[in-house]
Amino acid sequence: MSDDPRRGDHPLAMSDAELRALFDQVSNWGRWGDDDERGALNHIGPAEIVAAAALVREGRTVSLSRDFPTRPGPENPWPAQHHMLIGGDDCCVPGVEGLEVSTDYIGIAFHGMASSHIDALCHVFAQGRMYNGRPATEVKSTGARFNTIMAGKDGIVGRGVLLDVPRAQGFAYIDPEHMTTADELQAVAAAQGVEVRKGDILLIRLGRDVRRARFDDHAVAGLDPRVVAWLHAREVAVLGSDGVSDPIPNGRIHRDWAMPIHMLGLAAMGLHLLDNLDLEPLAQTCAELGRWAFQLTLAPLRIEGGTGSPLNPIAVF
Repeated sequence: MSDDPRRGDHPLAMSDAELRALFDQVSNWGRWGDDDERGALNHIGPAEIVAAAALVREGRTVSLSRDFPTRPGPENPWPAQHHMLIGGDDCCVPGVEGLEVSTDYIGIAFHGMASSHIDALCHVFAQGRMYNGRPATEVKSTGARFNTIMAGKDGIVGRGVLLDVPRAQGFAYIDPEHMTTADELQAVAAAQGVEVRKGDILLIRLGRDVRRARFDDHAVAGLDPRVVAWLHAREVAVLGSDGVSDPIPNGRIHRDWAMPIHMLGLAAMGLHLLDNLDLEPLAQTCAELGRWAFQLTLAPLRIEGGTGSPLNPIAVF
C-alpha cells in the first residue's frame, strides 16, 4: 500500500500530482485559438474525410448503437421513455378528419452506462474547468454556454479504426481489474496491421458484452490514463469504447480523479468521447473482411446548450 493516501493500490494507479502533470502534457488549450470549441475534431479536415470515403468498397453498413434503453436495471437507473400518443387501435387524429396515424413519444437521460451517446466537451470538468479553460459555471441550469454538442452539428465523418483488444490477445474479454495500456494498444494495432493516425475516430473493444453475458456484477474494463498521451501524440480526433473508456468502478484506483480518461480527454485534450457502443457486430465484420479501418459517420442531435447526444454511429465498408 502506498504512503500517498491519494494513490490507490492498483499497480497502474497514479497520484494526483502525476495526473495533473499528464493533464498539462496533453492539454490542447489555446492550440486552435482561445475561442475554439471543437477541440480534437480540428484534426479532421477535408483530406481526412475524403480519405475515409475511399475506404467504402463493399457497400456494407454496421450500426454501433445499442437499442433504446427502456428497461430499468442497475446500469440504467433512469430508463429511457417510450410510449404511444396515438395507436392503431384508435388512430384518428382529434380534429382532423380522414387521417389515420400512429405517433409516439421518446425521452432519455443519455449519460451513464446504458445509452450509446457522445459526450460534448462541457460534460466533465477537471478542477472546475472544462476544455480551453472555460469555468464549469458556464454550464447553467438552462444549458451550456460553451463547448456544447453543437460543435458536431454538421456531423462528424472520418476514418474509423477498431482496436479489438481481447481478440488480438486471445481472450474472450478484458477483465475489469486490468487497465489496458498504450503499449498493449500499439501491439494490437500492429497485430491487426493498422496504424492509428491523425484525425482517426478510434474505437476500442474490450469485450464488455461478452463478459456481461457471463457475469452480472456490472464492472466494466477501461484504459490506463497514460493512454491519453498516446492518443495525443497520434492526434486522434474522437475516442469510443464498448464501455465508457474509464474502468468502472474506479474510485479505489484514482481517488481524486474518479474518471481520468473523461477528465483528461474531454477537459484537457478536447477529445469527444463515444460511450456504451455495441462493438460486437463491428468486430465480427472487421474480422470477416480482414480490415480494421472504415468510414464512420456520427450525427449527434442539434441540441443548443447540450452536454452530449444519443447516437447511432454508422460504419461503412
